[in-house]
Amino acid sequence: MPEQQNIEWKREWNDAFLKQICGFANANGGTLLVGITDDGKVFGLKDVGKLLEDIPNKIKQRLGIVADVNLREKDGLSYIEIIVTPQPVPVSCDGALYYRSGSTNQMLTGVSLESFLLGKRGLHWDESPYPRIELSEFNLDILKRFVDRAVKKGRLREDVRGMSANELLEKLRLIRTGFFTYSAMLLFTKDPEKWFTGAFIKIGFFEGTEIIYHDEIHGSILEQADSVIELIYTKYLKAKISYEGIERVERYPFPVEAVREAILNAIVHKDYARGSPIQIRVYDDKMRLSNTGRLPADWTVEKLLGSHPSIPYNPSIANVFYLAGHIETWGRGIEKIINACRNDGIYMPQYDVSSTDITVEFTAPEERLIRTNGRVNDRVNDRVNDRVTVNEQSVIALLTDNNKYTVTELAEKLSLSRKTIAGCIKSLKEKGLLERIGSNKNGCWRVIESL
Repeated sequence: MPEQQNIEWKREWNDAFLKQICGFANANGGTLLVGITDDGKVFGLKDVGKLLEDIPNKIKQRLGIVADVNLREKDGLSYIEIIVTPQPVPVSCDGALYYRSGSTNQMLTGVSLESFLLGKRGLHWDESPYPRIELSEFNLDILKRFVDRAVKKGRLREDVRGMSANELLEKLRLIRTGFFTYSAMLLFTKDPEKWFTGAFIKIGFFEGTEIIYHDEIHGSILEQADSVIELIYTKYLKAKISYEGIERVERYPFPVEAVREAILNAIVHKDYARGSPIQIRVYDDKMRLSNTGRLPADWTVEKLLGSHPSIPYNPSIANVFYLAGHIETWGRGIEKIINACRNDGIYMPQYDVSSTDITVEFTAPEERLIRTNGRVNDRVNDRVNDRVTVNEQSVIALLTDNNKYTVTELAEKLSLSRKTIAGCIKSLKEKGLLERIGSNKNGCWRVIESL
């Protein structure tokens, strides 16, 4: 039987192996086999009788637990089987706590220790109360937009509109013991990074290892997904244009359904205590999205990619995203990503999972690509990015592609109001980036600087 999450082999006994037993006890339990070589063969033990007496006593004295210690034999050789059951309370070894993750034993410190201790009390990190924050730190407009969306989706009742902010946050379980929780702060405050330094998204365009241009998405994590999706598909990716009869067809390198689901997964399941932002690297032929997150203790990549229940890393955050209609609660996020890629005719996404990070990489087939000159984009962005908003960038991108779009058509494509589009056009004209050629009815736009 190979070493894995709940199996460990040791050729001879050493008291240092009490740390492995501690790790098993704090995780999902496991078995330590002593007298087995690294290739799984029985080596045999000397002084087996003494070990059968010493090992249980040392486990009890130094870890404070009881484990089953059994004598086993194979081919006339003796080995010892130590069966450790998971414990309901934290178990320490010489003052330190250890945790079994995959086939490794890790000492818990800092953020990982805090999360572990909360878990033993039946809590998640995002449910922790924070005593030093007032309602004045919250963005009530975001809270109102959330309510409007949740009611429209039918996931909150109409009568929640009459609730005060405190009543609503209480209903959403974002207040605990009289204090706002970490999840409330990430979802609805004006500046979550005031408390959580990595609560934003970085996106950059790369040529090899060199970054050509980049952006950052800040603010409430509830509204980051829409902003970064808009930015990716108006600035970072280019669509191939074809025609089916007279109908114009735009095909991007990666389906928006898959990318959106991957971004939502990263936001909802991110370990915000670690202080690192979600990072999206865009290349001509691929896009890589990474975030600090961890799978449930007994999960493998195979289980992640297969059928599995929904076990959110941040359940309070996941609940708000569900109510807003962003996600489901059935653990189908990965399945939706894979199906979207399959239906769009691109390669299946590749997942890389470590003990601290989860990365998904999308790769497009060659026939879907439009090769870009990153350095030209860089020069344009140096002049333009600091001068225009994300919505204005979106308008420029569309008008560069088709200079006859009307205000109504722009509003429909960008899911914005005509008033917002008109304001963007006015601003772009004032900045010298856009001008109207000809009449309002029969004329067209000239983009003076394009992205």
